[in-house]
Amino acid sequence: QVQLVESGGGLVQAGGSLRLSCAASGNIFRINDMSWYCQAAGKQRELVATITSGGNTNYADSVKGRFTISRDNAKNTVYLQMNSLKREDTGVYYCNAVVTSWNGIRRIQWGEGTLVTVSS
Repeated sequence: QVQLVESGGGLVQAGGSLRLSCAASGNIFRINDMSWYCQAAGKQRELVATITSGGNTNYADSVKGRFTISRDNAKNTVYLQMNSLKREDTGVYYCNAVVTSWNGIRRIQWGEGTLVTVSS
């Protein structure tokens, strides 16, 4: 009964910027950590950035200084601002959230993903 929907992906030239959004809806009492993962073609899904409910952040070394994760708790939404994009950033970006429902059950939820393609 919880859904995560990503948006904002698309085609962008190297050096450009893109902003991803992930909105959570459904049976939500509280959302703890929210994260963005990227899965490039033929590769494993990798953690890109994480933000706690209190706003503490952590980034993969490959995106540090270029990407910024943020959240709007009132909207149950997490964002990923991507600047100075490189071809290596290409992949399907997945939103992840630790969600507690109104019945007290905590689960890890995943979105369906949004494709980011960086050309050079």
